[in-house]
Order: sequence, then structure tokens, then C-alpha cells
Amino acid sequence: MLLKEQLFNDLKQAMKEKDTVKKEIVQIVRAGVLQIEKDNHIDNLDDEGVLGVITKEIKKLNDVMPDFEKAERQDLIDVANKKLELLKAYLPEQLSEESIIEIVNEAINKTGASSVRDMGKVMGAVSAKTKGRADNKLVSEIVRKTLMQL
Repeated sequence: MLLKEQLFNDLKQAMKEKDTVKKEIVQIVRAGVLQIEKDNHIDNLDDEGVLGVITKEIKKLNDVMPDFEKAERQDLIDVANKKLELLKAYLPEQLSEESIIEIVNEAINKTGASSVRDMGKVMGAVSAKTKGRADNKLVSEIVRKTLMQL
């Protein structure tokens, strides 16, 4: 089943169960998907595009969490954590840090990178292999740390 279809089915289920948080987050993702389809004149966005929308929403939630914590709003923190948990369920299995390090080392060897100045080349090669399966911030930190040790 396509990810877009799964979102539609989950929306129906959330409405039946009156799960407002799940309904809200699925609607946000579906709206993002529909907007991309409309903007790019696409009939049906593929799973990779849907994963892009989901990771964007995860990033947004992670960006507002420190503000909620600073304001000591536990209610908002709890809702955001539940939304994050629901969104992460749609992502493919995440790569371990060891797997990311292997991919980074492979990309460094392939690109011939020798210093931090080559980070863009390495990130380009690594991002293609880790898209949707690893947090880009973590990947960037690993690439930087590895290149600094060269």
C-alpha cells in the first residue's frame, strides 16, 4: 500500500476513534502532500515525496520543542511528543549510528575528501543513501567529526 493511501486510511480510522491528535497530524501531512501535488502538477506523489513532507513536519515539531520547554508548557510538550511518535511510525526503520558511520566512510573514500572543506561533496553522497532513514543533523555531525579526524 502506498504511504499516501495509508495516511488516508489512518485519517478515517482516527476520525472513527475520535483521536484528535492523530487526526490533526495526518491532516497536516495530507495537506502538505496535496499542496506539493498541486504546485508541481503531479497526479500522485510517490512515497519518497510523502516521506519528505513527514520529515519536514518532524523537523518543525523538533524546532518548537525548546520553546515549549522554556515556557514550561508540559501540555504542549506532551501533544508534540505524541505527534512525533505518530509521524515517526510512517518513516522507514532508522539507521543506527554505526551504519551511518559506515556510509560516511564509504562516501569519503569514494569522493576522495580530505578535509572539512569537502563536506558538501560527502554530504551529497551520504544524503542520497540516508534520505528518510536518518536525521540529517546527526549525519552532518558525523560527517564533520569524521572529516576533522582526517
